[in-house]
Amino acid sequence: MKKFVKILKKLILYTFSILLFVTVAGYIYLYVLPKGPEITTPKKINIGIDSFVTYAYTDSERKTIKVWTYKPENWNDKDKIVFVMHGGGRNADDYLNAWVKLAKMNNLLIIAPEFENKFSNYTTNDYQEGNLFTFFGTKNPRNEWALTVVENIFDHIKSVNTITNKQYDIFGHSAGGQFVHRMVMFMPEARVGTAIAANSGFYSFPNDRLDFPYGIKNTGIDLQKAYNKRLIILLGELDNDPSLGTFRTTDLAMEQGEHRLERGTTFFNSNKTLKYQNNWIFNWEMDTVKNVGHDYWKMSGKRLLTGLKNSTNTVYNRSLKKYLYQSRLVGLKLVLFDR
Repeated sequence: MKKFVKILKKLILYTFSILLFVTVAGYIYLYVLPKGPEITTPKKINIGIDSFVTYAYTDSERKTIKVWTYKPENWNDKDKIVFVMHGGGRNADDYLNAWVKLAKMNNLLIIAPEFENKFSNYTTNDYQEGNLFTFFGTKNPRNEWALTVVENIFDHIKSVNTITNKQYDIFGHSAGGQFVHRMVMFMPEARVGTAIAANSGFYSFPNDRLDFPYGIKNTGIDLQKAYNKRLIILLGELDNDPSLGTFRTTDLAMEQGEHRLERGTTFFNSNKTLKYQNNWIFNWEMDTVKNVGHDYWKMSGKRLLTGLKNSTNTVYNRSLKKYLYQSRLVGLKLVLFDR
């Protein structure tokens, strides 16, 4: 009996130590670790490549975020604003560079937020999962969702640069694609015109019996409002190799498909099925880029620009009030924004 009590005490002490460690680690992760670069003095966005640092949240100074920008020489506030969301490498500057030529051609103001996190190899809740929940599974207040940061940045650049645009478009690849499709789903009130989620690693399926981030259980989502937004699920035809990039292989992730191409197709079809079952408006689309795998340069338009002279199908309204840009480059078809 004494031996049993001794073992029980050790077990209780061991359990308490683990809980204490997790609590302290969580506190350090949330409140002590550096929360981004130093704030810069608000200024107008310069022509060319530029950057600034602002607060990520409107009601807290706990976190800052660096924002990369590219502004063409002739851009004015009648032209488009496009947010570009980086992948798991958190390399916003590289993603910005992938869009520079396209921005020059089409007079686009590119905004590329950088969700810096030294622990991004171990935690994904802070960025691509929208920060709806903490690393420990507790709910975050809505005003600290990562999804709200884009809206906050939009307000910031509007106020500092006297921009009158009422909406923006958004593109994300890989982890950025996860961010974009969840932003459309869980924040349909955001001022997004067209959203493109490219080559996402896994998705939040419209299943209210599955916990987030694999499903939508206990999230309070309004799918009807989400389906009213224009979302394009953009998939690389050759993104069928799970060894490319960082690929989630948990049991629930693998149920979505063996690779990104299959997961994206299954996700889109699952939502389309709900649309038919409920007779809802559905403004989502799916498109496939031929001969391209898990490559953000080609998905972002790099291939589109370098091969433009060989295009056999280009329709472009230079006013940008309404344009459809289609290009077939050795089988490549990339649909950008059409409003």
